[in-house]
Amino acid sequence: MTRYQVFIEDTGETYNCDQTRSLLSGMEMLGRKGIPAGCRNGGCGVCKVQITSGTWTAKVMSREHVSEQEQAQGCVLACRAMPASDMKLAVVGKMKKSVCRVVETTGAESATGST
Repeated sequence: MTRYQVFIEDTGETYNCDQTRSLLSGMEMLGRKGIPAGCRNGGCGVCKVQITSGTWTAKVMSREHVSEQEQAQGCVLACRAMPASDMKLAVVGKMKKSVCRVVETTGAESATGST
């Protein structure tokens, strides 16, 4: 089974994803909470991404959420696209808020204990 590296431009994160898994399932393996998954069948449009480099294969997606022209330009639903090379992607649409949010520290790391 061939595994490829997928780089998320918005966050600087990289994850491995094999050619038989969707980009979304690979992204979920980052262990981050709050990545919206929606229907996982290409019908809801929640997991829209823009592939900026690399190649992929795709299963059928709802044309309500991704037109043929958008798909030809690399815009796909992550639940329906599988990597066919190392790739880079940008998160767009409804998923951007969850994937790209900044995780704030509790302040405990910066506390010195002095008063």
